[in-house]
Amino acid sequence: MAERISRGVRMKMTQVDQHLSRIENGHEKRKERIRKDARMLAAVKAGKLPYTPAIMSWLSTKLNKRSSLIKPEDIAKFLKV
Repeated sequence: MAERISRGVRMKMTQVDQHLSRIENGHEKRKERIRKDARMLAAVKAGKLPYTPAIMSWLSTKLNKRSSLIKPEDIAKFLKV
């Protein structure tokens, strides 16, 4: 009959697996953020308000403002930096 692994051991194994996954996935996410920033910046430079919701959400994060409060002057200032 197979031995049962105690709950504490299973929890510890799960924590170790999650920690390793977080490290591995973090590197991929960092690379993806760089690619996304380049894509969004190109889209902002190519277009004008109103942008798509995805671009407005990205701008909102970068400008630390609600998307409804973003003005063309804010975008121009952001592009100069």
